[in-house]
Parts: sequence; structure tokens; C-alpha cells
Amino acid sequence: MTTQTFHKDTWELFKSLELSKQLTTGETLAKLGHEHPEIVALCADLGYPTRLADFGEKFPDRFFDFGLAEKNMVTAAAGLASTGKKAYVSTYASFLGVLCAEQIRTAVAYPNLNVRLIGTHTGIAMGFYGTSHHATEDIAITRSMANMTVISPADGVALSEMIEESVKTYEGPIYFRVSRGRETPIYENNSSNIQNKIGKANVVREGSDITIIACGIEVKQALEAAELLERENISTRVIDMHTIKPIDQEIIFNSAKNTGAILTVEEHNVQGGLGSAVAEVLMESGNFCKFKRHGIYDEYSIIGKPYYLYHHYKLDGEGIADEAKTLLNQS
Repeated sequence: MTTQTFHKDTWELFKSLELSKQLTTGETLAKLGHEHPEIVALCADLGYPTRLADFGEKFPDRFFDFGLAEKNMVTAAAGLASTGKKAYVSTYASFLGVLCAEQIRTAVAYPNLNVRLIGTHTGIAMGFYGTSHHATEDIAITRSMANMTVISPADGVALSEMIEESVKTYEGPIYFRVSRGRETPIYENNSSNIQNKIGKANVVREGSDITIIACGIEVKQALEAAELLERENISTRVIDMHTIKPIDQEIIFNSAKNTGAILTVEEHNVQGGLGSAVAEVLMESGNFCKFKRHGIYDEYSIIGKPYYLYHHYKLDGEGIADEAKTLLNQS
């Protein structure tokens, strides 16, 4: 059995069990494919786990599988983009945002090309696959590259909306940081009708005592923390900072002023990630408040089931609530 056959069979099982409820990158691109013939998609032996295969099944002549040659894939995507294509590249984040850093910098970001890099299975989501498969440095790496937009959507709905924006109106290279695709959606059937726009953060819960700024799957965990804190009469504002670069400075200033305390939460090393980006905005503007970065504290992640890893690193609702209370209790 080939790797692709295994992944395809596994994906069909997930669908039959309704374990995959979210829109995928491939589905979104497939819907746009006829209207936008400039879209091409590239994968590295992981078309089914990353779901780019959904696009490939409809447009096989615009879908390219490079096997286990991620660096070649990124360089080829740059070549296609230089001819006017919009190239969507996807593989596991550890093999894209980390392994391919030099190719992304030199072939994609430096010439400012329309290559959209979609790193999946980010952070510690790969669990027992081990530290080599955990991507806890990719935000810091890509955020430091000139011309690069960095986005970490909270769920498949948000990802789909911003993929569509990237096709229709947005120019330049983008690094999308997404998880496994089976997370609980927070924007599905949302009554507030929040639209996810690149560069504009979302207030997903209002509060007055503390602000939790999160990205990716940690937005859902931050909302769970806010529910726990409410039981202790702590009013918590939760912000989905899906776009880490360019970051929404106005909403950070507003939160510092109105709540007086900000806790950032990310499934990433606290060095150079979302927390560092928020801290830079606060310090350079002089909008000071109680502040703490919460994530993985400058270490290589351990190995285990994802559920236990999130609990170990206090990246679940209970752990985030504890961190928020610790921050509030600081003098």
C-alpha cells in the first residue's frame, strides 16, 4: 500500500464517521477553481492529510505532488508564481515553516511572490510523532521575513474565508498556520456574523477585567477559560488574533486601556511568536498594562497524546484560566 493510498483510505474513514466537519483548504480552492484559473496547488506526499487533494480531484492538471521533496516544492511554487499563478502549497508545518525556511525566505518572500504556504498539524498536534514533527517555531521564523503575512486561523470557517480573500484580493506571500482540521469550530453558525478579514482581529467575547489574546486552536481554549473565570466573577475579553503579521495594533491598544491586563496564548514557543508581537506593540507605543506571554516556555516539546500535552503545557481551558488568575494577582 502506498502512502497516498493509506492517507486516502484514512480520510474516507474520517468522512464516514463524520470526524471532519470543517471546510478544508482544498474544498475552498476547488470552489474558486473555475473562476480563478491562476490557482495551482502543490503538496509533498500529503495531499490527503492536508486536504489539497480535494482541489486535485477537480483540477488534476493544476495539482502537483512532489513526494518527499518539500524544498523543491516551495521553489517550484515560486517559479509558478513568477509566471502569474497563485500557488497554494501545503504540508505539515514542521516540514514547511521550519524545514523550508531558506527556500521560503529567498525564493518566495524576497521576490514578494503570490505563494500561499499552508502549514498543517502545527504546534504539538502531532503528539506521539515526536518533537521532530512538532512545529513550535514557525511563527517566529516566518514573522521575521520581510513581505510575509502570517495567519493562524481559529477554525476551518475562518481559514476558508481568508483563503478566499487571498485568492480574490490579497497580494504577496502568506504563511497560514493551521491544525489537524478536526477541531471544534467557533465560527460555524455564529450569531454575531463575524467575518474573518486578513489583518483585522476579532473580539469573540467581551469582558472588562482581563483580555486573552489567542490564535489558532487556542482561541477555543481561551473561550473555555473565560467561562471558568466567569464562575469566579472575572470578566474576560477574548480576542482572536488570527493575523499575527500585520498585527491589529488598535485592538491591542484598546484592550490595554479598557481591561488593564493582557494574557497572550499560543501553541508555540513564547519566544518570537504571538506574545512577542503583542509585547512589541505595547512597549513601542507606551500602552503599558499587566502582561504575560503564555505558551511553550522556550523548550522542545515532549512526546505524548495531544490531549495530555495541552494539559501539561497548560494550554487547555483550565490551564489558561490559572494563568489569567496568576497575572491578575500580580502587584
